[in-house]
Amino acid sequence: MTREDVTAILERVRTWPDERQEDLAQIALQLEQQDQAEYSLTDEQVRQVQHIREQVRAGMIASDDEIAALWKKCGL
Repeated sequence: MTREDVTAILERVRTWPDERQEDLAQIALQLEQQDQAEYSLTDEQVRQVQHIREQVRAGMIASDDEIAALWKKCGL
């Protein structure tokens, strides 16, 4: 992505509803914080996280609510 692409995207963001702009601002702040973190993931760890995220999106990993319902069903 070029600098011009980023500029165009940011210009469009100004037309978004305030709530969506706030969402994007929070994401940007989180990205900044990640850059300042003392710890960073190895390339292998990044691949593992990406794999898990793909599994979550595909519905292959149960949600917290699903796990809680399973424990309840088992009487635990």
